[in-house]
Amino acid sequence: MAGAWPVACFTVTLEWDGAGAMTFSLADLDGMPETDFVAALGAVFEHAPWVARAAAARRPFGTVAALHAAMCAAVEAAPEAMRHALLAGHPELAGRAARDGAIAPDSVAEQAAAGLDRLSDAEYARFAAMNAAYRSRFGIPFILCVKRHGRASLMAAFEDRLASDPETEFRTAQAEVFRIAAIRLGALVEGDGALLTTGRLSTHVLDTMLGKPAAGVAVELVEIVSETETALVARTHTNADGRTDAPLIGGRPVPIAVYELRFALGDYHRRLGIDLPRPAFLDVVPLRFGVAEPEAHYHVPLAATPWSFQTYRGS
Repeated sequence: MAGAWPVACFTVTLEWDGAGAMTFSLADLDGMPETDFVAALGAVFEHAPWVARAAAARRPFGTVAALHAAMCAAVEAAPEAMRHALLAGHPELAGRAARDGAIAPDSVAEQAAAGLDRLSDAEYARFAAMNAAYRSRFGIPFILCVKRHGRASLMAAFEDRLASDPETEFRTAQAEVFRIAAIRLGALVEGDGALLTTGRLSTHVLDTMLGKPAAGVAVELVEIVSETETALVARTHTNADGRTDAPLIGGRPVPIAVYELRFALGDYHRRLGIDLPRPAFLDVVPLRFGVAEPEAHYHVPLAATPWSFQTYRGS
């Protein structure tokens, strides 16, 4: 039509991960109009789409890591008031808004993954007191990348940081925001130079009496929350290779925590027809170990007979 503006055509390839979440290719993000780029990545930094808008001006990005670095650089280059507002926009852990679901969807999922939606009244009261003390001292909410922590580690970090000074705490909170953003970005963007945001916890059972993998061993993984509380993480059986079909924890950071693997070794030997004493010398074998590196691979195998076992950290 005479006098009409030319229409720009733009095609975006959207993909869906196994959990049903939408992902974007890095190439598509590099070519998007700024408004679409901000719409795609605006929630990576909580309630701060200005970070994505600032990063858009730095395109193209050769790697996902470069995209994350550009977003972090945009934060660091922003005026102090904007950086303070970014931190202040994060929700309190296990706070009333989180319990009511009145926070960003990513934050809801992250707090739920850490079990913060399933606390006792006493635990909620403890969080409320710590949140109030922290906000009074530092003027921002306590921010922690909760996907990297188990409950005990989370509480220990909270208590330790309450004793920090404001300048240090501001830097620490910002670093945690960058960690949160890296995990969110890694889940959203496909491309070269992926960010290291996931770890893995796996196991393998070897029958050293028969000299072969132990198939069909029931395996349970629990997190040691306190001296009196554990939280079930995974329950499965070993396959024909003596391994589990999927990692016990995978596709996410392995939360910093003390864990216990429990192997139903007695049931396995009884199924083989081995004449065990009653009670069996080794029935359920527990292996307790600590995880301090959330993005690492922890392989915790069990090599066992009806009368002995050993383990080590493998790879």
